[in-house]
Amino acid sequence: MPRRSKVDNLCQSADAAGMATMNISLPDAMKDWVEQQAATGRYSNSSDVVRDLIRREQVRAEKIANMQRLIDEGRASGVSERSPEERRIEARRRARLIVAADGI
Repeated sequence: MPRRSKVDNLCQSADAAGMATMNISLPDAMKDWVEQQAATGRYSNSSDVVRDLIRREQVRAEKIANMQRLIDEGRASGVSERSPEERRIEARRRARLIVAADGI
């Protein structure tokens, strides 16, 4: 039986873990940056860097979608009878609650 390279073993491990393989094209500068990030020791390899970036983008997109939902709810709720100052106080209170809950 032929000996497997380290890359083969990594690919086999990824398959066993239920991960799919995707090939992407990057400009040289982006490829170099990804490799530099992997070389820092924070990541095991370039794939870990890309997975982390995707996870972060998923979280960011979720926050944006939630913000858009809140904006849509606000628009749909109509004109408020509260004063601008009352609305500012309430907005700050809600913002503090969101920050505390999200750990931002």
